[in-house]
Amino acid sequence: MENTLISKSEFKARALEYFRQVETTGESVVVTDHGKPALEVRPYRAIEQAPLDMLRGSVIRYDDPVAPVDAEWEALS
Repeated sequence: MENTLISKSEFKARALEYFRQVETTGESVVVTDHGKPALEVRPYRAIEQAPLDMLRGSVIRYDDPVAPVDAEWEALS
């Protein structure tokens, strides 16, 4: 599924046409600014998961915040 690339000025002139295209085909449209992708218009898909379920498994490291620190501290006098 390849995205359609269009310039900002072309999108501005034909926005409703591109909205209809996205709705009917389900494919996204990428709007470019000076040849670089700036934003993506895509069909809305409702998220049926609870917000915390979406984050489940995303933590890659957990340090115990209340564990003692194994470092010597120097106090300023």
